[in-house]
Amino acid sequence: MIKIKYILLIVCLAGCFAACKKTENTNDGASQAAQLTADTTAIRKFIVANNIPAIKDKSGVFYQIIAPGTGSVVYTANTTITANYAGRLLNGTVFDTNLSSTGAVVTPFSFTLPNVIVGWQVGIPYIQNGGQIRLIIPSLYGYGSTAVGTIPANSILDFTITLTNVQN
Repeated sequence: MIKIKYILLIVCLAGCFAACKKTENTNDGASQAAQLTADTTAIRKFIVANNIPAIKDKSGVFYQIIAPGTGSVVYTANTTITANYAGRLLNGTVFDTNLSSTGAVVTPFSFTLPNVIVGWQVGIPYIQNGGQIRLIIPSLYGYGSTAVGTIPANSILDFTITLTNVQN
């Protein structure tokens, strides 16, 4: 009788361990690479069609420095940045901005680089206080395969950002 209990215990434990097996990740490196390739192709078509003199960063983020700004801030995780921005999808739909329709600042946006999407972390250091940059961000460096608010999953993001204050 004791042997049967041990055998049942072993079978139950084996079943528990088998149930804990990791499921296959559907958002693996291969699918991310394929999405980045598709995004890069779409971005290249967009910048050519709209005559945008954008440069591709080694990360895959495209940027256009509209105004470099002034200063010599070396960005760190603790650098406080205040910016005005408008975020659009490639079809022109504005999904977020801190500016009114007249261009007035509604709410100043202050942040440190680790607290914003990776695309901003890549692009912001290209400019200084008072600078303006346009970032065209592949979905991998935005919100990825997750829909956020009115932003569909796998969306390429197009931001215009002006830094109004940068402090170390």
